[in-house]
Amino acid sequence: MAQREILTGRYYRHFKGKRYLVTGIATHSETREKMVVYQAQYGEFALFVRPYEMFAGPVDREKYPEAVQNYRFELEE
Repeated sequence: MAQREILTGRYYRHFKGKRYLVTGIATHSETREKMVVYQAQYGEFALFVRPYEMFAGPVDREKYPEAVQNYRFELEE
């Protein structure tokens, strides 16, 4: 399966409804794994980092069968 492209400077909606701004794509210094750096658009506007594969991946349908989105984070148009 081809990896979804995650775009920096764009807003994404988490499947639970919150909005986030992707601020960058980073590389883990030890493992070389790609990571997505993103900022909450609510509350204290906290910064987060998550493995690229997890950020771009699908919603776990066994754990969240009621989820409306197909992917954990989806680009806002």
